[in-house]
Amino acid sequence: MKQNIQVLNVENGRPVKMWTQGVPVEEEAKRQLENTAKMPFIFKHLAVMPDVHLGKGSTIGSVIPTLGAIIPAAVGVDIGCGMMAAKTSLHACDLPDNLSALRDAIEQAVPHGRVVNRSKRDKGAWGNVPDSVDKAWLQLDPDFKRIIDKHPRLKNTNNRAHLGTLGTGNHFIEVCVDENQSVWFMLHSGSRGVGNAIGSHFIELAKKDMERHFINLPHKDLAYLVDGSEHYDDYVFAVDWAQRFARLNRETMMNSVVAAARNVIAKPFTLEMEAVNCHHNYVQKETHFGQDVLITRKGAVSAKAGELGIIPGSMGAKSFIVRGKGNEEAFCSCSHGAGRTMSRTEAKRRFSVADQVKATEGVECRKDADVIDEIPMAYKDIDAVMAAQSELVEIVHTLKQVVCVKG
Repeated sequence: MKQNIQVLNVENGRPVKMWTQGVPVEEEAKRQLENTAKMPFIFKHLAVMPDVHLGKGSTIGSVIPTLGAIIPAAVGVDIGCGMMAAKTSLHACDLPDNLSALRDAIEQAVPHGRVVNRSKRDKGAWGNVPDSVDKAWLQLDPDFKRIIDKHPRLKNTNNRAHLGTLGTGNHFIEVCVDENQSVWFMLHSGSRGVGNAIGSHFIELAKKDMERHFINLPHKDLAYLVDGSEHYDDYVFAVDWAQRFARLNRETMMNSVVAAARNVIAKPFTLEMEAVNCHHNYVQKETHFGQDVLITRKGAVSAKAGELGIIPGSMGAKSFIVRGKGNEEAFCSCSHGAGRTMSRTEAKRRFSVADQVKATEGVECRKDADVIDEIPMAYKDIDAVMAAQSELVEIVHTLKQVVCVKG
């Protein structure tokens, strides 16, 4: 069966295969994809998801297969960012009529947001790290010491104090209801301050390597590390650690959310087995077309045959639990969300608080000037995005949020 793929042929580069029918793609994003496709170590082609949009380093919503090299800026600085969702035994009728107490309880349980003023404690980090977080940190501490032994500038970062915290921007915690009125908890976050520091550090090291070897690039953010080099091996180890931090961060937050909800929701409940914890900004070794390659998913989710994943919409739209179809042309991937159609600055310029209130009607969430950049109209139509990737995933559950906590 012929697949519904749009192909962008790149002179002196690999093809760019795009699952974008029916959704807008910026010209700037296409140019950025072409630049990446010209790198000499790209394997076969780039795969582009329907939530594609311009990003820093490489295009968000792209899958970049490489041989013998890795682009740190393609992985980015929110290493291991991803989603976790857990289905509960609760139904919508079990939730309290007024959801503000549930939102308050979650906000109290999970540090979120950020205080930029250095004279004050950052509200997005733990002041006193709870015992449960310290216990989780023990899984990460030995390898972190190994990283900072070689890269001591990474020591004074938000690491242990950020484990089990949400962050800012498009990171969120939600209470959702599915098509059968079952209640889910869902959250979105990554490796927080320490992942940002690791990403930034190795992006700079890669750029210095390019200068040292007089390598010309289509764009400076495509600086890469070569397999076998010291920085390459150090980066692979550090990025794997940051991805483990991110996964554990989501698990730790989910435990906090469940405990907070149990203090508010009168009916006892359990978590069912349909818990999904997936990255969408990461790199790992995989086998495709009979070749061992490095797959960088920058704003994309693994969608092997039968594999469950999460594709969230905006804070006023529905989200999806999906099952992968194992589409090899897409390197077994799917989109990581709806994808922005405008910058945060443009969203704040174009929309008002009144617009935000209307767009999030029926959702217990913040409705103030500081979250206008996350207004649903700043994102692509999630239904169009899902239609464009029908060859990549099938929908298992459709979730609609009733509570949304933003950083």
